[in-house]
Amino acid sequence: QEQLVQSGGGLVQSGGSLRLSCAASGFTLDYLAAGWFRQAPGKEREGVSCISVKDGTIAYADSVKGRFTISRDDDKNTVYLQMDNLRPEDTAVYYCAVDQLGPLECDGYERGRVFSTWGRGTQVTVSS
Repeated sequence: QEQLVQSGGGLVQSGGSLRLSCAASGFTLDYLAAGWFRQAPGKEREGVSCISVKDGTIAYADSVKGRFTISRDDDKNTVYLQMDNLRPEDTAVYYCAVDQLGPLECDGYERGRVFSTWGRGTQVTVSS
């Protein structure tokens, strides 16, 4: 079965850190674009970050630049999101996703592009 298995969410105090993991199971990441998204209560889903091996793109939403870092480990077939200096406004359900059907690049991840394969999401709660 092809799926993305997420881990690493939880409750953290403002200023703390978490690392989210997204392991691809049943397929390899290869050159697929991989991204992190989040959805807070009452808000639309937003793109947080995306990484593309194909063209070398690493992209971040303005709200997380300098605080979040996306990376991948091909040996472990896993994508990570390191989140530092977390703020209460970062509270959301975080989803990882890869695009097995669309472009290998990250184009459009922040403006409505729908990736093909999604993790189940993990709750990140940041207390003030």
